[in-house]
Amino acid sequence: MSLRERHCTHGAAALDPAELAPLLAQVPQWRLEEKHIARCYAFKDYHETIEFVNALAWMIHAENHHPELTVRYRHCVVTYTTHSAGHAVSLNDIICAAKADAIYEERTSA
Repeated sequence: MSLRERHCTHGAAALDPAELAPLLAQVPQWRLEEKHIARCYAFKDYHETIEFVNALAWMIHAENHHPELTVRYRHCVVTYTTHSAGHAVSLNDIICAAKADAIYEERTSA
């Protein structure tokens, strides 16, 4: 089952480096920074940025796993970490990263 088909689970544990590396390879645009993962999504204007954020909000709500969002005129930075896993990266973060990428690809491929 692909990451995009999976769903977040309550109480996900922190991933150790050996578990994390192959999962990060499946979301190559995301970067590991300390105890979180982040990606900057680029858009042509503010309306496109906000449309992405609104679409992302539906997924975030459905998965019940909430990132930190930094919204600017032509980009949005999405940052995931799992507080209940000691502010570390869990499988939930990787699942949501893959789903966010799918939303971005769907909205920007033309």
